[in-house]
Amino acid sequence: MYRIHHLLTLQAVHRTGSFAIAARELGYTASAVSQQIAALEKDTGLVLFEREAHGIRTTAAGDRLVELSRRVLADVDELATQVRRLAAGTIGRIRLGSFPTASVRVVPGLLSAFGSERPDAEVTLEEGEPEELVNALTAGDLDVALLYEYGLSPREWPDDLTTEPLLREDLLLVRRTGSRTPATLARLGGQQWITSREGTAGTVSLTRLCAAAGFRPAIAFRTNNYDVVRELVAATGGVAVIPALGHRADERITATRLPQAGAHRTVSVAYRTGSSNPLLPGFLTAIRRALPAPPRDPAPRPPGPLVP
Repeated sequence: MYRIHHLLTLQAVHRTGSFAIAARELGYTASAVSQQIAALEKDTGLVLFEREAHGIRTTAAGDRLVELSRRVLADVDELATQVRRLAAGTIGRIRLGSFPTASVRVVPGLLSAFGSERPDAEVTLEEGEPEELVNALTAGDLDVALLYEYGLSPREWPDDLTTEPLLREDLLLVRRTGSRTPATLARLGGQQWITSREGTAGTVSLTRLCAAAGFRPAIAFRTNNYDVVRELVAATGGVAVIPALGHRADERITATRLPQAGAHRTVSVAYRTGSSNPLLPGFLTAIRRALPAPPRDPAPRPPGPLVP
């Protein structure tokens, strides 16, 4: 295997036509340059320079090796440049995990902003529920993930993950506009409910909210898609509780904040503690900047209309 510094020395000797001048340029002694060229000749089995009374002359084989090694050295220079850019976090890849609501409300703005700041960085996206994303993080398949937990269904994250709360969003009671459906949770025991899949944190939170209000919800429809929830509320007159990030202004439905303690959802960002990805610090900053400002009020208060 040819050594890079031997090829650099070859280039300098060829360019200057002198071991002594090449040595001064490279910061070596003339003896060290001579030894390097001798080592390169031994490695290649070629005579690279002919020693003459008044200097040296590059052989045909030496000229050809100079030409070939330029390409190698150019690739090495490019490698060094790319390594510096990787270390500086201007290029590379970051693998993002997100849950569906954040994929709609947070991720597009995040990717746009981060892409403008670091156009040569690659970001990939995998979508899933928090349990799936946490497993992918701990397995090293993701670099960073957006997670959530409900106030009435708290989670414990693995010790080897660093988590940072980003925002706390209210839970909203969603009803069909113009219906006589009460806006008070305690008076909704007889309504048809729309919620997420059985066993999900959203369903657990709803069940506990309703239990505190004195009833068990009669669940008619299950979906994890908040667009579907909105359509079902508008079409059937059923009611639902959704997080503020899942709400979009729609004249067919009315959303009011729930005042009950624990009626909120916290969105966090998580990554492996001690992650060495140079892109991560800048990406975390971009996530914080990309957060929307959903209507929120941590303190319980009487329900009122949600201002879109």
